[in-house]
Amino acid sequence: MNDSSWQPEPVPAGPAYDAQVGPHTRPMPIVPDAAGRDFDDREARDRGAASDGGSLFRADTPPQEPMPSPPPPHAEHPQDSSPPQKKRAGRDLRAAIGVGVGLGAVIFASLLIVKAVFVGVVVVAVVVGLWELTSRLQEKKGIKAPLVPLAVGGAAMVIAGYVRGAEGAWVAMALTVLAVLVWRMTEPPEDYLKDVTAGAFAAFYVPFLATFVAMLLTADDGPQRVITFLLLTVVSDTGAYAVGWRFGKTKLAPRISPGKTREGLFGAVAFAMVAGALCMEFLIDGGAWWQGLLLGLAVAVSATLGDLGESMIKRDLGIKDMGTLLPGHGGIMDRLDSLLPTAPVVWLLLAAFVGTG
Repeated sequence: MNDSSWQPEPVPAGPAYDAQVGPHTRPMPIVPDAAGRDFDDREARDRGAASDGGSLFRADTPPQEPMPSPPPPHAEHPQDSSPPQKKRAGRDLRAAIGVGVGLGAVIFASLLIVKAVFVGVVVVAVVVGLWELTSRLQEKKGIKAPLVPLAVGGAAMVIAGYVRGAEGAWVAMALTVLAVLVWRMTEPPEDYLKDVTAGAFAAFYVPFLATFVAMLLTADDGPQRVITFLLLTVVSDTGAYAVGWRFGKTKLAPRISPGKTREGLFGAVAFAMVAGALCMEFLIDGGAWWQGLLLGLAVAVSATLGDLGESMIKRDLGIKDMGTLLPGHGGIMDRLDSLLPTAPVVWLLLAAFVGTG
């Protein structure tokens, strides 16, 4: 039954009412509420009757039952009350762990087989990352950064860095940007500056930074250096997640990434410093544990900044992930966000500590 059927129809007050009622009918008192409005619910009628010293209804009119008050939301289904949900991660952990283990197996296998195979893995990651980035730019912002010159130039950049070192990487970077400028000239001039600027940014952000991973591989202990770089970055992310999820309360950068906390950053630093000391002591030729402490600290900071930078890009584009290629992780770019800015930091510090040979 509709609840409105329980409510008595309001009776108007005033001269029009007085003309219609009979001599034996008394008008219903109008009681103002706290805001000054008139209401005629049962409580008002009861108070009116008490103040007049008589009955509110005629003797031959049976009193109506008050409309039952709706039960509070929590009392409607008492049997459905459940304990509060435990804190959970935002992604599918099983899928994320499975994909992470698979990627790690591919990387370690390529490092142990032939160095050039690992360079090929880096090239594939760079090309896919460029495709994700340029696709999202076009979908969300209408920016058409040329993918073909970026993909070809990006692959050449990584290979040049492996073969010719930093000099080769810079030359390939310059030629890639030039190719982007020329390629975009084949289309109408509208938004030319915006498109080529985005193309230059993509060339630097993805392949150029990834070139330092290939440059790490050129040393005699190159595979160990790459493993150190990857391990410290993963440990930093893991420490930030574990400590932040358990103890995180103070937001690190709420406007950029609300999930990150200062406690998580401390966890990243602690985990990475311990891992860095172990790696420098046992993996890197000529390394010392105290150098590992500095290396771990630098990796934790650069990985966090890289993650925040990627979050800034995704917030500007209005997306959560750059892609859907990796279940539980998002896209390739969602896994490269911490790695890309960390690669030049690790390369520079290792070059300063033990040289590039």
